[in-house]
Amino acid sequence: MCCERCPGATTANTRHIARRRLLKAALFQPDQAAQPDRVGQAGPRLAGGGPRPAGGPWSPGAFPAAAPVPATLYRAVTGQIIDVSPQVVVIGHEGGERRFALTADATAWRGGPLDPSALSIGDEAVVRLLPSRPGVADRIWANIGRVTGTVMVRDGDQLLVAEGTTKKPQTVIIPPAARVIIQVRFPTLQPGYLVDIIGIRHRDFLEGLTPATPQPNYRSDLMPKERQASGRLPETITGSATWHDSADEPYGVLGVCYPAIDPGARCREDSAAGYGPGAAPAFRDLPYLAIGTALNVRNECTGISWTLPVTGCAPIARLFNDRCVACRNSERGRVADLTLASFVALGGELEAGCFNATLTIGR
Repeated sequence: MCCERCPGATTANTRHIARRRLLKAALFQPDQAAQPDRVGQAGPRLAGGGPRPAGGPWSPGAFPAAAPVPATLYRAVTGQIIDVSPQVVVIGHEGGERRFALTADATAWRGGPLDPSALSIGDEAVVRLLPSRPGVADRIWANIGRVTGTVMVRDGDQLLVAEGTTKKPQTVIIPPAARVIIQVRFPTLQPGYLVDIIGIRHRDFLEGLTPATPQPNYRSDLMPKERQASGRLPETITGSATWHDSADEPYGVLGVCYPAIDPGARCREDSAAGYGPGAAPAFRDLPYLAIGTALNVRNECTGISWTLPVTGCAPIARLFNDRCVACRNSERGRVADLTLASFVALGGELEAGCFNATLTIGR
């Protein structure tokens, strides 16, 4: 049996090994002192660009050698707020803590914009650090969450949403004050229709406050098919890049879920749903990519780009025919579903939900 050291190893096997190494490098290796499963359980966690800080339970491992870290990348620290003032925020838990200075124009979000000093001790926070000043933060999101999927049940202002075959359904409760703004972009909050809602994360539900992107009003099982301008699929793809809630994945994961994984790789969601290779519903045709493919993602709103590995499929993203309006209308709908850390690293605003992106394959 061949392995990577056997003289007879095939080219395909070599490519498979390279992909495995890239995927392994996409996960920061935390110190043994802190290996939490959820936000805020064992001190602050750091992900994104910049040098490795020395010591402490927030220290990540080395960045992937295949993806040099640009000096323009932001970093994201996630954890629980244990102290906050107009000048400083302290993130941590019993496993450790770290103090960050706040810029004079630092802003915060907890269901809406507010001054950082108005945040509360105990809030679960995502703190964005400046690329050139790793001890300085300019943005804090508190208790932010997101639910993206198909409505299964509606009971008044409470929705039960399916985020995929392999994930448990999510409950969204929409306050009366938020109902109108959400229905501007998702006018039919009924079973079978798509929703994408950002809000405040509570223990058992999301308090839905704002819609992520405008979505045409059709059922997810009756979607139209986007027509290609020509039969050839380009290597450079423009469209909308979104982020997904990181509650069910290891912290610090850097990567992108892609809507068109090679059918030979059998997306786990498609297998669980009983779809054969290439038979799963999708609004648009995209070039097939394998897990581990290097994909350069450029945020056209900030000009920041970074090469990330494809870490999984995005079965919900490929159903959407929305347009990102973060800085201008995107040319196409969703082409990438980023991890939270990757989205922040590229300068994305979490409450906006998306940015206009250009994807370049193999660079």
